[in-house]
Amino acid sequence: MSQHTPAPTALIADDERLMREQIVSRLKEAWPELVIVGEASNGRDAVALARSQEPDIAFLDIRMPEMDGIQAARALAGTCHVVFVTAYDQYAIEAFEHGAVDYLLKPADPERLARTCQRLRERLGSGKQPDSMESMLDQLSKRLGAGSVTQKEYLRWVQASIGSSLRMISTREILFFRAEDKYTRVQTDQFEALIRKPIKELVDELDPDEFWQIHRSTVVRVEAIDQVTRDFRGQQIVHIKGNPAELEVSRSYSNLFKHM
Repeated sequence: MSQHTPAPTALIADDERLMREQIVSRLKEAWPELVIVGEASNGRDAVALARSQEPDIAFLDIRMPEMDGIQAARALAGTCHVVFVTAYDQYAIEAFEHGAVDYLLKPADPERLARTCQRLRERLGSGKQPDSMESMLDQLSKRLGAGSVTQKEYLRWVQASIGSSLRMISTREILFFRAEDKYTRVQTDQFEALIRKPIKELVDELDPDEFWQIHRSTVVRVEAIDQVTRDFRGQQIVHIKGNPAELEVSRSYSNLFKHM
């Protein structure tokens, strides 16, 4: 970068502190020259920050208190390039595909973020002015508005403890959840972690097409199930792909595998 060319700047707005930290960390890896000029936990603060710092780019969570990401984008239209951060891929992606903004699905995937950064570099390098986004934002508002009526918003990631650190874990990585004392164990094919949220609350937040409760203390991701067998008592046992765990199916949930 030429010494006469100012470094590109960005702000991050998300009501989840850990998600902001994750995006900042991955942006440093994907785009070391990018300067983060500030962070906000809601749309109103993001707009105020953008007006005072005048960043080149705003990474905006769609769902935020006080003012959501779409409202913030309207307020910032034409002043900076916008990247939406969202867990609502089912209703949002089509609106993004033909729009003048980019998007990231939570949790931010490093490869996807790298592609986004490359597109932003090209836009900034070409001198292209930020789009007003009016038609795209209208379309996005309609999609998310319609979706909120018919589709429950399910958990897409969990914040879990591994030793003394916290980690964001995508639900797509999780093999199963299992209650252990005061905690719930989160098992992936690479590691296990702990969360304080009880199974009863988790079940209400997980997509029932993706996760099945098989015991009052156990929830499994359906795609992680290798096979279901019966032990010498006739009890159904769930075997997990690539994991030695044998998870018992309680009688009240045995109808999930009624054809066995």
